[in-house]
Amino acid sequence: MPSQLSPERVRQSITAHAASKGEEIHLRFPRLGWAELNQLLGDPNHTRYPCEVVFGSVGLFPGEFAHADPKGDRPEDGFRILVHPFFQSRLDQVPILVLYHLVTVNYGEFVSAEDAEVFGAAAMGLDREDYYAAVCRLADELDAAGNPALGGGAQRLGAGAATPADPPSRAGTDSAASIPMQDKKCADFDKI
Repeated sequence: MPSQLSPERVRQSITAHAASKGEEIHLRFPRLGWAELNQLLGDPNHTRYPCEVVFGSVGLFPGEFAHADPKGDRPEDGFRILVHPFFQSRLDQVPILVLYHLVTVNYGEFVSAEDAEVFGAAAMGLDREDYYAAVCRLADELDAAGNPALGGGAQRLGAGAATPADPPSRAGTDSAASIPMQDKKCADFDKI
């Protein structure tokens, strides 16, 4: 008779798998920039479901820099990772933010902030504390800029036409699509 894993053992397995997948990404993309991020999002070996980055503030909670937004009722319908338009002119920084939410696409409701940090750090080739500090710095820059909404709506980069973004369908910031940061090192940890 197979034994059941404890919730803690399942948690450890997800975190270890996220770290391993992040390391694989770093081996493939040692310098993960905007172009490489788009290749990564199109690679089913590293991105479980179809995924695209969309810049827009519609669908983001106040102070939120990004979140993974399902395109339909089934994960197979794909995801948009909504990124605040504040970062649209800073494409070199976008992978840091997108990786934090890509674990939601890959693991769904089972992910934690720890998984997001471990995965993002491994994919960027950073230690967890340095990755966390980078995410916090970017979140704090958004907050310091007054969380500007640059025209609202959503814009796919390079597409030329506005793409509708659904309003938030998340009941709260604890949903799988919005992973709150655990530590209070970041001034806006609860808004991420």
